[in-house]
Amino acid sequence: MSEKKRSNFSGKLGFVLAAAGASVGLGNIWRFPYLAAEYGGGIFLLVYIILALTFGYTMIISETAIGRMTKKSPVGAFKHFGNSAGFKFGGWINAIIPILIVPYYAVIGGWVIRYLYEYLVSGTKNQATDEFFTSFITDGASSEICFIVFVLATVIVIYMGVQNGIERVSKIMMPILVVLAFVITIYSITRPGAIEGVKYMLIPNFKKFSWMTVVSAMGQMFYSLSIAMGILITFGSYMKKDSSIEESTEQVEIFDTGIAIMAGLMIIPAVFAFSGSEAGQNLNAGPSLMFITMPKIFDSMGIGRIIGILFFLLVLFAAITSSIALAESAVCTLEDELKWDRKKATVLAGIFIIAIGSLSALGYGPLANVTIFNMQFLDFFDFITNSVMMPIAAMAICILVTRVITVEEITKEVTVDGHKFSRRFVYYFMIKYLCPFFVAIILISSVANVLGFISM
Repeated sequence: MSEKKRSNFSGKLGFVLAAAGASVGLGNIWRFPYLAAEYGGGIFLLVYIILALTFGYTMIISETAIGRMTKKSPVGAFKHFGNSAGFKFGGWINAIIPILIVPYYAVIGGWVIRYLYEYLVSGTKNQATDEFFTSFITDGASSEICFIVFVLATVIVIYMGVQNGIERVSKIMMPILVVLAFVITIYSITRPGAIEGVKYMLIPNFKKFSWMTVVSAMGQMFYSLSIAMGILITFGSYMKKDSSIEESTEQVEIFDTGIAIMAGLMIIPAVFAFSGSEAGQNLNAGPSLMFITMPKIFDSMGIGRIIGILFFLLVLFAAITSSIALAESAVCTLEDELKWDRKKATVLAGIFIIAIGSLSALGYGPLANVTIFNMQFLDFFDFITNSVMMPIAAMAICILVTRVITVEEITKEVTVDGHKFSRRFVYYFMIKYLCPFFVAIILISSVANVLGFISM
């Protein structure tokens, strides 16, 4: 696809809101709060912010610059610099990751749709029971229907194109998302007893620091900032030269970290305020914190139904914007590499997402007895993409930048038209030395955990 015919964002705002939409998703609102709760609250937040401003910043700059200088999706971007097996591998692993993430991500998005529906039609009682979540995800038909509804919402936006679909939806959803997050956060932190949760979330307790705090924060950063998923290379290819890569990166960092902090302040203070003596136990609820613990808290509130509706509407918007970004990366690869038009690529990508995602949607019900390495399909796809493939993809990007493109060429791309590159020293040091080290640590730790050598 030639540069002339390639779709573009209308300007910097379009790129920032689309990239922020990619970053602000279930990783922020579902995953970040339960990891923060589990790994020490304030100390986890501090480590995350440090990593986001160094590691995250470096990877966002790299991927966006690669995309803009090549005007290609991940496969084409890597092949732009060489056509050997190594370049092809680096491109395809970046391209395949979103194709594998969207199907199981859409399943969780379907769960959010079901919860929002319940709050709209039946109040708070059903969702507050211990059996509701389990009975829903084990009901194959119900889980599959909600999953397909979420996929269709994603595919329709992709079908509409870059400016008319992705950019327009991001411009609508992201401001609403921020307002909803702000409203729920203010409500949560002003409840009686919530101040202890605010302290837990914001004040670092260095006694709770451990190496696993760092490893978990690094893993969360990949998931939250959409690093090594091919998304930022794809979105960078739609970015015009008159937009500043560094300024856009800084704004994405602010969006991502701000929403993550607000998500923590929505959930953790509410746990302290409404759980009483069970607060400590509920903080360790892990992935079920949003789907099991929070509905119980909403049921104990005077206006729990309203807060529940607003909360799951917020989560749904966040999930859809990220799902759109993931699916767009997959569709762009099909357009570039197979020369398909957008309509054909979108329809076939949608069929693939439904086919593969159905394994995860049915994985706790009719397919519960089918496991891979003792993991259900959803857990397996999450592990193989987030803990194995993404670190490898990030390593491929580090090698491409330092050994092939060179940091000098990345600098030229970032500073084109006189744009600033104020954290240039941080970028140079991270991409050459610390990023590859961090990536190796994530990969080794994750695989060792699954094999039982360490406990995370």
